[in-house]
Amino acid sequence: MALDFWKSATTRIKKILTIAAFFLLSLIITIAGVLTPLSPSEASDIKQELEQMRENISVQLIFGNNFMICLAMFIPVAGPVFGCYVLYSTGVVIAAESLSEGLPPLIVFLFLFAFPFTWLEFLAYSIAFAQSVWLTRRIIQHRGKRELVNTCILISICAVMLLIAAIIETALIAMLTQG
Repeated sequence: MALDFWKSATTRIKKILTIAAFFLLSLIITIAGVLTPLSPSEASDIKQELEQMRENISVQLIFGNNFMICLAMFIPVAGPVFGCYVLYSTGVVIAAESLSEGLPPLIVFLFLFAFPFTWLEFLAYSIAFAQSVWLTRRIIQHRGKRELVNTCILISICAVMLLIAAIIETALIAMLTQG
């Protein structure tokens, strides 16, 4: 039944479903990082590194970092592997900061979804994951040129999404550090 649906679905529907599946997978991978046990000293060390990075925080830094990660995720085969590592590591950082503040990491992670930048970042990464799979498939089918055009369009869309996310995140960090 499900296979019949997939066969009869348009390419656009298949791509949307693929993005949704990778969104869920991204959440699962990040939650695995969030639930990784850390010693108090590990959590403290990670939090100190994060605080040093926050001293020079800017839209350009956040956007540049997230966009480079997203671009790497578009790479056929290797991109999703790299993306899984990044998402897991992000979860570990969230856990470290949460534990250092005496907060439950999973609740902190879920709370991040109250902010639009989290949704935008996860959606951009999910698009990159999905497009990497589609590009790989089309290359194998010797139809990679057309899919490369779609990839460029999606990279542009992800860039805009990540820029908006970086502006929102930077503004929020500035409000929290000044108040």
